[in-house]
Amino acid sequence: MTDLFTLENATALFMLVVLQAVLGFDNLLYISLESKRAPEEKQSYVRKLGIGIAVILRIGLLFGLVNLIEYVNIELFGFDFKNVAQGHFNLHSIIVLVGGVFILYTAVKEIFHMMAPMENNLGNSDKDKKSVGSVIAWIVLMNLVFSFDSILSAMALTDVFVVMATAIIIGGILMIWLADKVADFLQKNRLYEVLGLFILFIVGIMLISEGGELAHIQLLGNPIEKMSKTTFYFVIGVLILIDIVQSRYQNKLIAQQEKLRTLFNEKNK
Repeated sequence: MTDLFTLENATALFMLVVLQAVLGFDNLLYISLESKRAPEEKQSYVRKLGIGIAVILRIGLLFGLVNLIEYVNIELFGFDFKNVAQGHFNLHSIIVLVGGVFILYTAVKEIFHMMAPMENNLGNSDKDKKSVGSVIAWIVLMNLVFSFDSILSAMALTDVFVVMATAIIIGGILMIWLADKVADFLQKNRLYEVLGLFILFIVGIMLISEGGELAHIQLLGNPIEKMSKTTFYFVIGVLILIDIVQSRYQNKLIAQQEKLRTLFNEKNK
């Protein structure tokens, strides 16, 4: 037991908590957007319970991967259409691909929903709501998809189960603490919800590209390569910068229009 309290394990725990925080950003964004489908008075409860259940299942997933890691990468099936497409799928690649496709679908659907005429949005508002159990189930499921890579990354940093499990618990507590804050921010700043959906869109593309690489998919002889984390965060940074500049420019135009309207009214008095 005393072997747990070493500098090496403490360093690994710190790095894993940071890793959980960084990789949990897109997960937290999905949770905030998905929880809006629950009744308003239940949304905070849904977020916290969903994350809590997901943390418990993450530890179970960690235990399973630690003991069955060699089976995760066993090829389940494949296809080979000469000079057109080929791929070899294992459990890891399937989970990542399905998760990426679902997130991409969710982001695109919400973007089109935002662009729909106002009367359509009002008419479909009740239809878009889901039961508490359904929303919690999707939050837990997608949390596991997001956690798959973070757990594999954790296993590359340390082989001490208690350290990895502790990092998952600390990461879960941080997510529960931040979930309401992120959701409240998006609720009060609705324009940033558009930014959030496009970030989620890029997350879906990143997961699909990663799953494609894991499955060794080739299209017309060109292998699919995953989007690097550096590229992902660079794109996110550019999107945020564009959103800030556009928002300030829009405020400037509104101020100029108000000023011109005031001058026009004073001249016509």
